[in-house]
Amino acid sequence: MLTQTLGTSSLTVSRLAYGCMRTVGTWNVAEVTPEREEQAKRAIRAAVDAGYTLFDHADIYCHGECERVFGELLAQTPGLRERMIIATKCGIRFPGDPSPDSPHRFDFSAEHILRSADLSLKRLRTDRIDLYQLHRPDLLMNPPEIAAAFEKLHTAGKVRFFGVSNFSPSFVRALQKHLPMPLIVNQVEIHLGRLDCFTDGTLDQCIENTMTPLSWSPLGGGMLGDGGKVRDNHPRRELMTQLIDLLDKIAAKYGVSRTVLSLAWLLKHPSRIIPIVGSAKPPHIEDAVKADGIDIDREDWYRLLVAARGERLP
Repeated sequence: MLTQTLGTSSLTVSRLAYGCMRTVGTWNVAEVTPEREEQAKRAIRAAVDAGYTLFDHADIYCHGECERVFGELLAQTPGLRERMIIATKCGIRFPGDPSPDSPHRFDFSAEHILRSADLSLKRLRTDRIDLYQLHRPDLLMNPPEIAAAFEKLHTAGKVRFFGVSNFSPSFVRALQKHLPMPLIVNQVEIHLGRLDCFTDGTLDQCIENTMTPLSWSPLGGGMLGDGGKVRDNHPRRELMTQLIDLLDKIAAKYGVSRTVLSLAWLLKHPSRIIPIVGSAKPPHIEDAVKADGIDIDREDWYRLLVAARGERLP
């Protein structure tokens, strides 16, 4: 697979990332059986074999179980860690944490950031996190407090580089102004069914600051991939159905699957978007790699954009 640099960092990664949220196949810790654990390890091995080097985690994925199983695989496979760039995230707290009446919320306090990093390191069985991201904007964010926590993690050798996820451009600016190190990524939802980042300044900011956009759910929750369908209650059901028909037509022109074309459409953008592939099925993981070998021409790229907008460009 082709590679690129993450933001302004020294990290070189594959053009597609592998997302570990679905690896154990559940969000219920009680349902994580040995069979599900082995399924997760097969998926991760398939991603490594296919050339993925950036692996995306978050501490909340199955309440830490995705990180734990990943860490077990690293412990069982000497040399595997050195073939990977490991990213994880913190900042989301579930209801009931730490007391029964605690609400679902976001927490960028230094105490929570530092504690979460240590717990992720323990579950992942590694001595360093290559990329550590704040998961969703905390409206009580105190940039100097975050800066102090980041510096402490970096100085201790626990985290190499930092980024954010689901941040608006103004939130990025507010935080970056107080940090001694650059934010190298912003992980946001980008796909043909979610075009906001193309017009709200997110991708423009990434180009301006040499931040890498990481695209979560690049296939719109599977809708834009092979076999995906538009749900009956989708607010733009007719439009998305027409878009999928066009995707199939253009995919046939390039001799690739709908999944590959949808990913290649993102790869075309000059901000150097990295789509995060989240399938746990090895054949799908392997097929997605073809996307970095497809160069969609401008006319087809804009055909898809206009179809996704549902109206002509101004």
